[in-house]
Amino acid sequence: MTKGIASIIVFGSASPEEQVYRPDANRILGGSPDQRVWNHYADDSGQFAAGIWEGAPGQWRVNFTEHEFCHLLSGRVIVRDDAGQQAEFKAGDSFVMPAGFTGSWEVVETARKLYAVFEPAATAR
Repeated sequence: MTKGIASIIVFGSASPEEQVYRPDANRILGGSPDQRVWNHYADDSGQFAAGIWEGAPGQWRVNFTEHEFCHLLSGRVIVRDDAGQQAEFKAGDSFVMPAGFTGSWEVVETARKLYAVFEPAATAR
C-alpha cells in the first residue's frame, strides 16, 4: 500500500489526547512519579508507537518488554539496572532502552522526551 504526504505525522501540528497515569503503587520506589503521554502515532499492528512523554520526579521499577528510543527534551533521569549499574541522561541525550531491561527509572528533574517504541510480535498488544 502506497502512502503519501498526508500520511506523515508532524508532532508540532497534531494534537493527540493527553493520557495521565502513574506506575502501579507496588512499583513506586519514591517520590510521586505522575506521568503524561501524548501518543502521536501507533501503527495498525500495535507494535510501533511514537510520541511525547513527561514525568514528574520519582522512581519506579521497570521491566521493558519493548525496545524504546528516547530523546530527552528537558529534565534529568537516572536509569539503574538490577545489578546496580546506572546511567544518567539530561536534555539533549538520546538512547535506547532494550527489551528485556529490568531495573528502575528515576526522574530527578521533571523530564520530557520524544519516544519511539517497538514491541516485538510475541508481546504486542
